[in-house]
Amino acid sequence: MKKQLKNILSADFIKITEAKHHDPFSVLGRHRTKNQDKITVYSPYAEIVSFTHNGVLLNRVPDSDFFEYTLTASEIIPEHYQLSWLDKDGLAHENHDPYSFGTQLPEFDQHLFGEGKHWHIYQKLGGHLHTVDGIDGVFFALWAPNAGRVSVVGDFNRWDGRCHPMRSLGGGGLWELFIPDLQEGCFYKFEILNRDSNQILVKTDPYGQQFEFRPNTSSVVTREDSYTWQDQTWIKERVKHDWLHEPMSIYEVHIGSWKRDNLGNFLNYRELAVQLVDYVKQMGFTHIELLPITEHPLDASWGYQTTGYFAPTSRHGTPDDFRFFIDTCHQNDIGIILDWVPAHFPKDSFALARFDGSALYEHEDPRKGEHRDWGTLIYNYGRNEVRNFLLASAIFWLEEFHLDGLRVDAVASMLYLDYSREDGDWVANMYGGNENLEAIHFLRELNEVVHAQHPGTVVMAEESTSWPQVTRPTWTGGLGFSMKWNMGWMHDILAYMSEDPVHRMHHHNQLTFGMLYAFTENFTLPFSHDEVVHGKGSLVSKMPGDEWQRFANLRLLYTLLYTYPGKKLLFMGCEFGQGTEWDFHTSLDWYVLDYSHHRGVQTLVKDLNQLYKTESALYQHDFDHQGFEWIDCCDVQQSIISYRRKHGDEELLVILNFTPVVRENYRIGVPKAGHYKEIFNSDSSYYDGSNIGSGIIVSEPKEWMGQLNSINLTLPPLGGVILKL
Repeated sequence: MKKQLKNILSADFIKITEAKHHDPFSVLGRHRTKNQDKITVYSPYAEIVSFTHNGVLLNRVPDSDFFEYTLTASEIIPEHYQLSWLDKDGLAHENHDPYSFGTQLPEFDQHLFGEGKHWHIYQKLGGHLHTVDGIDGVFFALWAPNAGRVSVVGDFNRWDGRCHPMRSLGGGGLWELFIPDLQEGCFYKFEILNRDSNQILVKTDPYGQQFEFRPNTSSVVTREDSYTWQDQTWIKERVKHDWLHEPMSIYEVHIGSWKRDNLGNFLNYRELAVQLVDYVKQMGFTHIELLPITEHPLDASWGYQTTGYFAPTSRHGTPDDFRFFIDTCHQNDIGIILDWVPAHFPKDSFALARFDGSALYEHEDPRKGEHRDWGTLIYNYGRNEVRNFLLASAIFWLEEFHLDGLRVDAVASMLYLDYSREDGDWVANMYGGNENLEAIHFLRELNEVVHAQHPGTVVMAEESTSWPQVTRPTWTGGLGFSMKWNMGWMHDILAYMSEDPVHRMHHHNQLTFGMLYAFTENFTLPFSHDEVVHGKGSLVSKMPGDEWQRFANLRLLYTLLYTYPGKKLLFMGCEFGQGTEWDFHTSLDWYVLDYSHHRGVQTLVKDLNQLYKTESALYQHDFDHQGFEWIDCCDVQQSIISYRRKHGDEELLVILNFTPVVRENYRIGVPKAGHYKEIFNSDSSYYDGSNIGSGIIVSEPKEWMGQLNSINLTLPPLGGVILKL
């Protein structure tokens, strides 16, 4: 600015023109001076400015972009006056003056947020359509305690931080501004001036509910109450659900690569509501688990490096399109679980990293605030406002999008201060230990709040260590999760299945060890995306032998999965034996269903889902030892295991042969005399197997394995059979 202009303008005016004023409302708008009202407007792109209601011109302050008008004693103008102005290109504009409006964010909301207890703060912070005294516009609010000035910038003000500086609400670090006359669909960001360094940052809205299609990153004002839900019956019934004792078979999906259109483009949420929902219903899965659809800039992160914790990604449409997808799922009796990532966030400069020029959401010390392996930042769970941000995000998805649960990613990395760190690269807690006490408090609070606010929903933990009581109530010292992924079982079973059958007798403990701890937690059995990527190959490619044996092994693996205690999870493509490793860039290899091996696996999974849902013995006691009993876990030489699944008078016998040898005259003890029918055989010709089995077997009064009766079976090669009395 020229020295002459600085001499003419007041210090406040200079700060406004330099976009450094922390309290623009003390300068702009209507103010009483010497018993008169003066209106001051700053409009850097205006040639002339007038009042819309009477056409009276405001006076330009010489050599500046300020316009003033002093009212006479008898003059009356509306409280929220409207301005008309011509820009330097001769274009006409009209808008109400934002600086004629009072504070909009109630003190109660500010207080709750500061305490970390405002579960619906997403309704207050961010950019929301809002009406004040009959005037429509958008209300913006932001938490940036280390800012010297914050402005709203967007396509409505040439992205110029001088045009709409916000009001500071004091020591809590909140800023707000109501901009009248803005409408749904406008693009915006926040421009932040750090008060210490004078660094200027341009950030997307942490609470934004819609974003531009990547690689653009602007937040988008969206209408939040326009969708009419049709899933009332599902939501009402969900409250009564006893998920502990109900079947849960989860189809894990990355919707960007499940299917694409003929041109290779992403499917819209509404297209997925037809194609994906129809497929999942046909296959018999009870739930869909979505890899993170929270907004993210990088496709290669699969959504796990989230920048929009309150926005479904625009890759597949609008928030209402996503609501339609969920609504359709519920109307077809399919639950929806979302992968949710409160463990870390990316370093992208437009998002949360050093949000107001300081380590606001993360820790300043990289020994606590940075994941070296992932190149991401770690939330400061000890800060009320950060914890509130994450808790509100969890509630947002369950409440505003009717989701049925969350799967919390990377819980182990949250629990341990030394997770994947070298000695000297971590900071001990106050007691000298490696437990992250603040994260533990957050996780317990998360589960308490979610289960209290939305009964019937579930929260799952991806937790890969032996941390105790992950799925036990918080009042007993547990973390309070509904379920935990059984990573140990999954790794043991896949390691065992990858062995050549001739060597499996030497690894039998990998097959049986999991039952020693199977009921210490509420386990989900996951064959997830992590097992078919990064050079690990597909599930079928892990199986040994020729093509027939590999597919027989895969069918056997799935028979074990569906008959073993625990809820079930299968990643997309695994249900038909996709041969290639998962590639997020492109669609699954649906063409392989032209081949009988793949169709056989798909039919087997479909039948197992149906059997699992109809036989209560397979799900009623998933987390309880009453539902399981070994028949024989010690047949190491023949690599065979057999067990009973039970519920009341209902009982199934499961016998699994992990060698390619037909076992004739294989005898097992049975608890009751009678006719035993083979109700499932993974070697059936329906599944492209060799069709070896026993059909109906009549028990004999011959003592065996401690039972008074026994049956004599023919076991198929690399096959599993399920018998029912």
